[in-house]
Amino acid sequence: MRAWILDEAGKPLRLGEVPEPRVRGGGAVVDVLAVHIPAYTAALTQGARGDLPTPLVLGAAGIGRVRAVADDVFNVEPGDLVVATALLSTGAADAPEEILVGWTGVGGRGVATERTRAMQAVWRDGMSAEQALCPKEVLIRLPGADGHPPERLAFLPWLSIAAEGLERAGQRAGDSVVVLGATGQLGTAAVLVALARGASRVVAVGRNATVLDGLKALDHRVLPVRLTGNGDAAAILAAGGPADVVLDALGPVPGPGPTLAGFGAVRDGGSLVLIGGVRQDLPLPYGQLMRRRLTVRGSWMASPATVLTVWHLVASGLIDLGALEIHRVGLDDPGAALELAARTSGPAAVVLVP
Repeated sequence: MRAWILDEAGKPLRLGEVPEPRVRGGGAVVDVLAVHIPAYTAALTQGARGDLPTPLVLGAAGIGRVRAVADDVFNVEPGDLVVATALLSTGAADAPEEILVGWTGVGGRGVATERTRAMQAVWRDGMSAEQALCPKEVLIRLPGADGHPPERLAFLPWLSIAAEGLERAGQRAGDSVVVLGATGQLGTAAVLVALARGASRVVAVGRNATVLDGLKALDHRVLPVRLTGNGDAAAILAAGGPADVVLDALGPVPGPGPTLAGFGAVRDGGSLVLIGGVRQDLPLPYGQLMRRRLTVRGSWMASPATVLTVWHLVASGLIDLGALEIHRVGLDDPGAALELAARTSGPAAVVLVP
């Protein structure tokens, strides 16, 4: 079968032939229907986002149809439409360790261990292929999803990452939410989920004015603020007042300023949750954290329960995937697909349909 293969970090992603996967214990084979290609995928293949267990079939998360399951797999069965989240845990109650199958990223302190390397050796390949062998733990059945375009459902994993962050922030209906990095794909997902969860207003903060205008057009509750690096906290407060929740979905920005601007916009007793790709240390004021009873939390990926909740939001119409501009690509030219993904932001996504 055809697949996108990364032989080594720094080398071009290539189309190649690999054997069709065979079922083994704890796993299921799925026919791949759609895979979201994040904007940073080209940088990832160059080794800029951590170690990759190469050679491998790339692709972290996607939508598939179960073809076959091992005898010890009971959460999905042949014919099921599923989302594969890529998040695989050891399941240890005292100190779980996690990896992203077919991708870079290790949970916890972000440092590879003997155990995570062993997990990557057993479950190496991802979803950018005609078929994929997936551990049962990453597969979540989507009841009633038949008839929904798979290329739009491929955005579910990103919506779920945003939803996990908002859940950890304790967002309630009527809360005011600020989304930092709203013009990126993860930020756009956060805006959509916050609205679906009943936010009274969502202050969308980002640099791309065109994307901000598009987000504003989605709902009257979206209030755009353009990041300038000068007075950003004041601009956020002027747009929406003190926020119950600030969700940081920023990418690898050059400094901590935008995150600190969000911190400055949190109301007393409010929460700042970090879900993005910032690679900066944050100088947070001890006194304010203490006296204002603020909460700063991290959130990485999403639990199966959150993924299913997001699917219910989509199925009920509270999240309209029709708001996304989907660019479909095939397997034939991985380089062109990655270039297109790197140029795509906001309420738009590049999706591989093998």
